[in-house]
Amino acid sequence: MTFHWFLPTSGDGDQAGAATVTAGAAPHRRAAGVEYLAEVGRAAEEAGFHSALTPVGAGCPDPWIVCAAVAQRTSRLGLLVAVRAGFALPTLVAQQAESFQAISGGRLALNIVTGGDPAEQRAYGDFLDHDARYARTGEFLQVLRGALAGGPFDFHGEHYRVERGGLRAPADPAVPIYLGGASPAAVQVAAAHADAYLLWGEPLPAVAGRIARFKATTDRPVRFGLRIHVLARETADEAWGEATRLLAGMSPERIAAAQARFARMDSVGQSRMTRLHGGTADGLTVAPNLWAGVGLVREGAGTALVGSYDEVAARLDEYTEAGVDEFILSAWPHLEEATRVGRHVLPRTRAGALAAVSAGKR
Repeated sequence: MTFHWFLPTSGDGDQAGAATVTAGAAPHRRAAGVEYLAEVGRAAEEAGFHSALTPVGAGCPDPWIVCAAVAQRTSRLGLLVAVRAGFALPTLVAQQAESFQAISGGRLALNIVTGGDPAEQRAYGDFLDHDARYARTGEFLQVLRGALAGGPFDFHGEHYRVERGGLRAPADPAVPIYLGGASPAAVQVAAAHADAYLLWGEPLPAVAGRIARFKATTDRPVRFGLRIHVLARETADEAWGEATRLLAGMSPERIAAAQARFARMDSVGQSRMTRLHGGTADGLTVAPNLWAGVGLVREGAGTALVGSYDEVAARLDEYTEAGVDEFILSAWPHLEEATRVGRHVLPRTRAGALAAVSAGKR
């Protein structure tokens, strides 16, 4: 089990809200300046998290620039940088990755984002439809891997053409590639090119089924990651009280704005998240300790594990038994919650217990 945290680059506070746009956004009590994000990064580092994921989108700053700054203010934390496939040439992205590895001491991983909101894509100047975007992502990753492997190499595809491309030498260390997406087109690309396939927090049988179906499509060794929020407290009552507090902070106007955006999206994964809550505040507990309230206002990962420290750790272990290798966790505010989750939840997981035994602590 590998645990990652999240950098709230559009702002932070004690309310759940959108990560990359204004529709559904929460009031941000803390500006996402470099010093604050570095503070979150150092807290995650000390709490035992391997890396921190950044979002990418129209409403948040460029992940390359932010993470390069955070890398200079942390010492061990990996940076899982989100990159929109197709918005920059993959050969340039390879060069950026090489530079990032050099200045960070080899702490880079890439989360390749294809995009699921057609209106946002068009605002960037991208008019491809859903499956065409994933076809482009497949070519993007072929070229990116070719460039990262050194060179020279040639590539002739529908979206990219390269002659005698590649870096001066292979990227060292190698850059792990993360990719999500619930559609058949996304699975096909991830099965062919990803090192880790990301899922959002659905009920355990759904996650187990998706992992099993993915494994049937490829013989490549692919890790599985789960992106989910956590509301963990000493007692279950305290944790569910936190969920009630977050729900009370979601005004009808915020929920309506977010749901209107989700309705126009062509993301299959977003549709699956939306179906869990149906756009209303009723029946939000969709599985043991799994709460879908976050998805009323937040795009992407819209569920949280809610419960006592022991309960949340037990649910994480169950996802591990279903095939999940990595978890990208978050909670509000991200600074204090990184410390809380690292101190009270991670050691209670099976991976934490084994680490303690190996370190002679138990």
